[in-house]
Amino acid sequence: MDSDRLGSQKLEDLAQYLRSSVRPSDIDLIQYNIKPIKRAAVLVCLFEGDNEDLRVILTKRASSLSTHPGEVALPGGKREEGDANDLETALREAKEEIGLDPSLVHVLGLLEPFVTKAGVMVIPVVGILPDKNAFTPVLNAAEVEVIFDAPLDMFLKDDNRRSEEREWMGDKYLLHFFDFEVDNKKHVIWALTAGILIKAASVLYQQQPEFPERRPKFWSANAADNDNTALAS
Repeated sequence: MDSDRLGSQKLEDLAQYLRSSVRPSDIDLIQYNIKPIKRAAVLVCLFEGDNEDLRVILTKRASSLSTHPGEVALPGGKREEGDANDLETALREAKEEIGLDPSLVHVLGLLEPFVTKAGVMVIPVVGILPDKNAFTPVLNAAEVEVIFDAPLDMFLKDDNRRSEEREWMGDKYLLHFFDFEVDNKKHVIWALTAGILIKAASVLYQQQPEFPERRPKFWSANAADNDNTALAS
């Protein structure tokens, strides 16, 4: 999608800033001190709300799924053999899960990866949806129960946030939970999804969160151990 179709000046300015702030292409595993492990990508899809606020598309995973049932997530999933790169993974998964046509999304680049305790490297792909009205969600009931959107700046604020201290291999960190209600439905955005959105909001707004973040060390690809079994849950 061409930049002249982004819509408002605010989105144009955001796109210009993001192009200079996020990685433009696929992330090379060689630069990280880890062996090639399972890889996934999620789409941080942003659009301008009615109040000119920046919002992000989220889903609630189907309760029938074997992993993380009923949890809030960003559209995305594991990379498949036919995917050319992380961008293709994120866009393919978004289309499969919520019917988002890749041609509607202006992809700007990638944030640095997160590594889960199970040893999956998750690449956040940042994109802009210039025309929200052009997107008609079609939910894959086998994977998604609900689609909704939330203001991105809420992930920098201390309002409606709580945290729990956890420990992994002697490292104490905070697990953040954000409570959000829309259409009389309450959602809890937490763990890796919350961590990615805190990072995305920090980059986009060029601000640090109002709260101490204390990220787990295993989220950083550079900090991951060469022995992938050390990342197992």
